[in-house]
Amino acid sequence: MTRKRITNLWIALFLLPTIIVLAMFYVVPIATVFITGFTQWNGFNAPQFVGLENYIKLFTYDNTFAVSIRNLLLWSLIAGTIHVGFGTLVAFILYKRPRGWKVVRGVFMIPNVIAAAAWAIIYKFMFNDDIGVINNLIRGIGFENFHVKWFYESPAAFFAITFTWLFFAVYVCLIVLNDLMAIPKEVHEAAYLDGATEWQVTRFINLPLVRNAIGTGVILSVTSRIAMFEEIQLTSRGGPGNETYNISLMLYEGIVNYEYGYANAAGTIMILLGILVLVLINRLFKMNERVY
Repeated sequence: MTRKRITNLWIALFLLPTIIVLAMFYVVPIATVFITGFTQWNGFNAPQFVGLENYIKLFTYDNTFAVSIRNLLLWSLIAGTIHVGFGTLVAFILYKRPRGWKVVRGVFMIPNVIAAAAWAIIYKFMFNDDIGVINNLIRGIGFENFHVKWFYESPAAFFAITFTWLFFAVYVCLIVLNDLMAIPKEVHEAAYLDGATEWQVTRFINLPLVRNAIGTGVILSVTSRIAMFEEIQLTSRGGPGNETYNISLMLYEGIVNYEYGYANAAGTIMILLGILVLVLINRLFKMNERVY
C-alpha cells in the first residue's frame, strides 16, 4: 500500500466511531421521524401507514397550526432583529474594551448558564400579578390600578414569553466578538491612515467582516424559536386559548396522547423549517463567500 492509502485508512479508522455515533443518534432517529410521520403509531403496536392523515390533522386542527406559524414568524422576526442586534451591539461595545469589560462579559454569561426551564419559572413569578416584581414596580410608580395577568391574558402573554429570552443573547455576542478580535490590526491601521473615523471603521470594515458571525447568530436564534418549548409550557401552556401556541407544543401533545405518528409529523415540519432557515440565512448573508 502507498503512503497515501495508509494515511486514508487511518483517517477512516479514526472517523469510524464518530460516524457510528452520528448514524445511531442522529441519522436513524431523523429517518424514523420522517417515516413514522406517515403512520398511525402509539408506541406499542407496529406503525400502520395512513398517508398524509397526520399532516392533514396537523394543518386543519382548529386554527392551532396557523396560530403557531404566525407566532413563529413574529418570534423569528424579533429574534433576528432585536435579539441578534442586542447581542451584536454588546459585542461591539466589549470589543472596544471599556473599563470593566471582562466583568460585564462574565455577568452577561450568567443567564445562559441557567436552564431555560428554570428561567421560565423565574419569569412566571416575576410577572405574577400579586407578588411579581414587574407589576408591583409599575404600581409603585403611580399606577395603583395596574393589574395584568401577563401569561394568562392576550396579547400580554405573547410579550411576556418574548421577554423570557429576548435579551439573553450571549451566544450571538461571543460569536461576533470572536470574529471582531480576529480582524487583522493592519486593516484598521490602514483605514485610520486614510483618515477614516471610528464610525466609518465600524460601518464599512468591522460590520462587513463579521457578516458570517451575525448570520450564524440569526440561524441560532431563529432555530431556537422553532424548538422553543420550556418557556411556553411552564408559563402560559399555549394560552390564553391558543394565542401562544407553537409547533413544539403540538409535538408534545402528540406524545402525551400516544399519537407518535402525529407528533413525528410535527417534528418533520420543525426539521424542514430549520433547513429552510439555514438555506435562507446562508443566502441572505452570503455566508458561503469569503469575507477577506
